[in-house]
Amino acid sequence: MPQPEIDPVAALGEVDPKKVGKAEFVALLAAASEIAGGGAAVDLSALRPEQFARLITRASDEQLEAVMDRPELRERILDEVFRRMGEHYKSEKAGSTDAVVRWRIGSDDDLLRYECVLADGKCTVSKDPQHEPRVTITTPPAEFLKLASGNASAPMLFMKGKLKVAGDLGFAAGLTKLFQIPKA
Repeated sequence: MPQPEIDPVAALGEVDPKKVGKAEFVALLAAASEIAGGGAAVDLSALRPEQFARLITRASDEQLEAVMDRPELRERILDEVFRRMGEHYKSEKAGSTDAVVRWRIGSDDDLLRYECVLADGKCTVSKDPQHEPRVTITTPPAEFLKLASGNASAPMLFMKGKLKVAGDLGFAAGLTKLFQIPKA
């Protein structure tokens, strides 16, 4: 009798990282990422924001680092987080905000760049920065995941030296209020 196919994204949404090892956690994310990269109907967007936040909350630093150490996983996961930023932008809180936020995720020798243009009540994201940023934020990938999932605060990361800000510090300090951060 053939085994039913397991949807890795659904499995990922149900997994408790505290109950699996680092290798298993990476393998689950890799399987979900491969399906997403293969153009299959199932992709990382099937993972609800609360599920993502729960995964990050329950994952150890070692598990997050292991996932982010794999370039193909890091890029797919970060691409999905940034793709969702427009959906989680609180235009009612933004008012007439007109700004560009440049994100630098990683280290100088292995850096992913994203640009968020906040204008006309929308957040538009690009991987090809073309505008002068009001603020540039640099952070390691695992710390960014914690920040984007509500599992770390920007001021605390800043004080620990894990988040660097260049440009308008006052604007950067209020940036998280412009987004609906998922809760685990």
